[in-house]
Amino acid sequence: MLSHKLSHLQNHIKSHKKEWAWLGVAVVVLFVAMYFLPSGFFNFPLSLSQQNSTLPSIIAPYNNAGLNGGTASTSAALDQLADPHERIIVAAVQKASPAVVSIVISKNVPIIEQCPSDPFSDLPPEFQQFFGFGGGMQFYTPCQKGTKLQDVGGGSGFIVSPDGYIVTNKHVVSDTSAEYTVFTNNGKKYKATVVARHPTLDLAVLKIDGHNLPTVQLGDSNNVMLGQDAIAIGYALGQFRNTVSVGIISGLSRNITASSPEGSGSESINDVIQTDAPINPGNSGGPLLNSSGQVIGINVAMVSGAQNIGFAIPINQAKSAIESAETTGKISVAYLGVRYVMLDPTVAQQYNVSSTQGALIKGDSKNFAVEPGSPADTAGLREGDVITQVNGKPIDDSYPLAVAVGEHKPGDTIQLTIIRDGKTMTVSVTLGEKK
Repeated sequence: MLSHKLSHLQNHIKSHKKEWAWLGVAVVVLFVAMYFLPSGFFNFPLSLSQQNSTLPSIIAPYNNAGLNGGTASTSAALDQLADPHERIIVAAVQKASPAVVSIVISKNVPIIEQCPSDPFSDLPPEFQQFFGFGGGMQFYTPCQKGTKLQDVGGGSGFIVSPDGYIVTNKHVVSDTSAEYTVFTNNGKKYKATVVARHPTLDLAVLKIDGHNLPTVQLGDSNNVMLGQDAIAIGYALGQFRNTVSVGIISGLSRNITASSPEGSGSESINDVIQTDAPINPGNSGGPLLNSSGQVIGINVAMVSGAQNIGFAIPINQAKSAIESAETTGKISVAYLGVRYVMLDPTVAQQYNVSSTQGALIKGDSKNFAVEPGSPADTAGLREGDVITQVNGKPIDDSYPLAVAVGEHKPGDTIQLTIIRDGKTMTVSVTLGEKK
């Protein structure tokens, strides 16, 4: 019985020999294709450990249909969300996310190897024989064998023009010897050039060669209110592109001193927006959105060790700089030329000033109150003057003088309301350009 079955199987194989041969060829071709084609061709999902292993596996192109918006499928999915607030947040993310980019920082770093060395080479020749390489002993010391281009960091940004102008933080692109690569939300890769870095704000503008690129819509940060929704998007930890976090506006007009993680330097950043939407390393330069998907701030800093305290530069402070970079290829910043302190009841009492609101022009032992030859000097401003309004808008902690001046361009003429010796007067000043 067994021999009969074996004989039958052999006859079956012989009669279908050609089909079996073709099946074998197909299997071989499949394995060859899997080996030589790019890993993303078959769209195999990566495990978390694989994603964390190297930067290229994170920034490789991937299907991002859920974030691009504008399709029938995403609209239908949006309509199925039961919570109206949830629909608003998702719609805002879909609106802005295609224009949010990841910025990869690369530098030539030294290649260090262990090279043979003789630690006794400085000894007189008659003694070197006692300390040489005899007996199979070999000494090595670190030595540089050239350099290699290596990814050393990452940040975020957002596209503000269809031809490829991008806003980010100055500290993201501060290294003039580094190279910068931009990855858009659809996985495309662009070499980026730094158009300009703002002289006072933590703000920079990049340029990539692109056409018909998606852009964000800039909102009005002067209308931001405590408690309203805040959405942060960015390249979290330099690994996870277009990470979304949601919170509220938890503070306004904050003045902070921020430093790099390495402690290499610090800077004062004034009049920033505070949010509890988590801002992680790598989010720097990304947008802070309102519930309409408009950019109201540029994520800039977080408080280490705190529970979700982050800060963003109000977008209104950046609008003139963005326009300047797009039209002139540089950031031109308006310049008044005064040193001042913001008044409140305590400061007013300290300096014996009757006004408790405004900017008191005040110098110190190292700085002029009014810079000689500056627009303020030309207009006749003096130390002790209190600037209470700019173009009719009150100057106070929510609208400091630096912000008021920064909203204008060099060459603009502004009207200052000042108090001098107890008298109120108006002074016209034509702003200069900060060098």
